[in-house]
Amino acid sequence: MTSTIVVGGFFGDEGKGKIISYLAIKDNPKIIVRGGAGPNAGHTIRDGEKIYKVRMLPSGFLNKNAKVMIGPGVVINPDVLFKEIQDFGATGRAFVDKHCGIIEQEHLSRDSKGKLKEKIGSTGSGTGPANSDRALRVLKMAKDVNSLSSLIVDVPGEVNSTIASKENVLIEGTQGTFLSLWHGTYPFVTSKDVTASGICADIGLGPKNVDEVIVVFKAYVTRVGTGPLSNELSLEEAETKGWSEFGTVTGRQRRAAEFDFDLARRAIMLNSATQISITKLDIIFPACKGKTSFEEIPEEAKTFVKNIEEKLNTPVTIIGTGPEIQDVIDRRN
Repeated sequence: MTSTIVVGGFFGDEGKGKIISYLAIKDNPKIIVRGGAGPNAGHTIRDGEKIYKVRMLPSGFLNKNAKVMIGPGVVINPDVLFKEIQDFGATGRAFVDKHCGIIEQEHLSRDSKGKLKEKIGSTGSGTGPANSDRALRVLKMAKDVNSLSSLIVDVPGEVNSTIASKENVLIEGTQGTFLSLWHGTYPFVTSKDVTASGICADIGLGPKNVDEVIVVFKAYVTRVGTGPLSNELSLEEAETKGWSEFGTVTGRQRRAAEFDFDLARRAIMLNSATQISITKLDIIFPACKGKTSFEEIPEEAKTFVKNIEEKLNTPVTIIGTGPEIQDVIDRRN
């Protein structure tokens, strides 16, 4: 394969960061490129004793051989970007497109009050207001910011030429299918489309150049902030099951529910998924923790996975069995 897109199948928080980090190391892509809305989406990566909370750079930055890029459809906060490049050791291999939009102080201010904050539960990152200004054609672009000049490359050109050379490109989506502005639980959604087709548009990749679409589902459903969540558990029930979690960017309590086959089936359709990744199987079945072979997990866990494959008619190829990057069962071969 040469191009693989990884997107979230529920409401974000599915564990995409860990899966992307694993693929970045295992498949050794030449480029890892991020689409999505902006720094409102956080990915958490655990590498040994180190825990990274990433908001701007692609999650695959741990592969020191890969270039990490941000597509033109993404709005960026230069302060957050430069800090991550420095903190995560990506100097000299991190790049942005000249058409990335710029989040400024006014966007942060607008995002921290009013309807976006109170009703929608916005992250306060400035992403929504910046994308709003982009739609109005008044947003500043990366090409207009001197401090970014050394980072600017033609991201669509780089991505497509790499694919034409039969080299691997890993494409990173953010948030989840049902936070999409078009396909999600409007108005409790993000400021743009975050399905696979939207992520492709963000980085300038045409649909004929996509080889694989991996949709990531957690073994249960969680959601940060407001908006509908079918069969939502009480906080006490979630804590009893070990499903009590907190958002990467906001630190807010995540709401929880059982795995939702109706949502999953629609996510498969909307993303034309070719593969499924299931994360946190070890939370549902603790005996799976740290396992790297499907044969090693208990029968009830195998049945859980096979049931998902049968009901969704899509192979489950990558299974997360713990917080570490290598806590993965890879069934692709």
